Amino acid sequence: MNDMSKKRLWRKRLIALPKIKVLLVVLVLVTLAAALRVWCFLIFKSDLVWLTFYPAVIVAALYGGLYAGLLAILLAYLAVSFLSPLFITIPFSYHHRDIMDMALFIATCTLISLLVEVRHGMRRALVESKLRLKASRKRELFIRELIDYMPNMIGYWDSDLRCRFANKAFSEWFGKEPEQIIGITFKELVGEDLFALNEPHIRRVLAGDLQRFERTISKADGSVGHIIGHYIPDYDSNGRVKGFSTQASEITDLKEMQGQLKMAACVFDNTLDGVIITDSSGVILSVNPAFSDITGYSAEEAVGETPRLLKSDRHDQTFYAAMWTEILNKGKWSGEIWNRRKDGDIFLERLTISLVIGEDGKPFRYVSVFSDITDLWHKDEHLKHLAFYDALTDLPNRTLLMERLDQKIISCQRTKQHFALMFIDLDGFKLINDQFGHNVGDELLKLVAERLSGLVRQSDTVSRLGGDEFIFIANNLQEKEEISYIASRVLKSINERMDILGEVVQVGASIGIALFPQDGETCDALINNADTAMYAAKSTGKNNFIFYTSKK
Repeated sequence: MNDMSKKRLWRKRLIALPKIKVLLVVLVLVTLAAALRVWCFLIFKSDLVWLTFYPAVIVAALYGGLYAGLLAILLAYLAVSFLSPLFITIPFSYHHRDIMDMALFIATCTLISLLVEVRHGMRRALVESKLRLKASRKRELFIRELIDYMPNMIGYWDSDLRCRFANKAFSEWFGKEPEQIIGITFKELVGEDLFALNEPHIRRVLAGDLQRFERTISKADGSVGHIIGHYIPDYDSNGRVKGFSTQASEITDLKEMQGQLKMAACVFDNTLDGVIITDSSGVILSVNPAFSDITGYSAEEAVGETPRLLKSDRHDQTFYAAMWTEILNKGKWSGEIWNRRKDGDIFLERLTISLVIGEDGKPFRYVSVFSDITDLWHKDEHLKHLAFYDALTDLPNRTLLMERLDQKIISCQRTKQHFALMFIDLDGFKLINDQFGHNVGDELLKLVAERLSGLVRQSDTVSRLGGDEFIFIANNLQEKEEISYIASRVLKSINERMDILGEVVQVGASIGIALFPQDGETCDALINNADTAMYAAKSTGKNNFIFYTSKK
């Protein structure tokens, strides 16, 4: 047997219990009445056929109502007709007199049972009426208390515009006790100005039209509040408006929040930084106009996609893994990242990604704010270029040369490699510069720089120290013959005629060569020794190269 069947069985048993109880009481009463009849006959020799059963029926009816009374009558009849002859020698007979007595008993007891049932019914009706009244009053009190403590202002006004009900919120707003508000007119309560504003709505609600409106009104404490008001018509049985209820919800906090949201939306829409808002899965929910200006993607194109829409493929997975690890651990990541616009152009952005945690403590939103710093990066790179490269020839200047030379010395000391440093000074440059002017001289230096750059390998370096002096670093050269070959190529390249601004000119070069590590293990030592060798080459007739030889 399942639980539902057990519940039904117990319900049936509970319903049957009162009936069984009534049956038992009636049986006991009729049994006592029958025993009393037998006792009277045996003691007094008097045959009181029905007399002892009257009290039993009356008591049964009083106890169990009509059903119990009729059951007692039936059992009394059975007792007299069938059970009494077992104990009394004079049996019940069906003479005219006995039948009349039996009919009188049945009629009288039935009437008594009916009267008792009517009395019980009236009593039950009275009790139920009292219970209903009590429940109604309790419900009315509950509803009144419920309405009284609601934060909304609730009131009722009759057709004469007099207040018939006002809850506590109504009283607190206007700074009056409920007793002071009941019976007051609408105009007396709110004043002339506010009544004039509300009068059109009052006329419409009294005409049967539901009214809804927003209003800014002053409170009793002098502060200003915002409300949403409702006027609801109340009809009588004839369908005429007999009054109206009012309900006003204060929305001051909502208005302030709405103002803040409008301000935030204004900032969101007008900031020059691009903004992306995604859900916890990284799907874009919203972008601002600056996003579209920077990336070229409209909001419709971006929403529903992920930020991978902008991926430039300039960063590997390690970069992104480190970025997301920091976001999840610290709640924020800031840095520079290369992305791609809709038209395919690559741009550099300064990006901040912030994690927004939900009420459940889990990631809820991601907010990305970025700005395009490509132009700034170009300017920065240009400044760096100016700081480390010669403005005329675009070759590394002395600063960058010394940095690279220092790194090369450290690397070669670790790997036991060699390199050669050639100090190059042009022969005849001053004469050309004086004869043809600085413009020709500058162009000549540019052309020499180009020719030297064409001779270097990826690991080599060409630098301009200033004036007509250049440094050529040939990396990992083992034999002097190999170095001499490169120096000869340099001389040959420089010696070739040059057509500059319509003038044909030709220069030579003197080259001094210092070797690492034998000719010096520092930048200054190598450059100074190569410079010494260069002057030695000039003294031998110019357009030549000489290896540094230490004087012992």
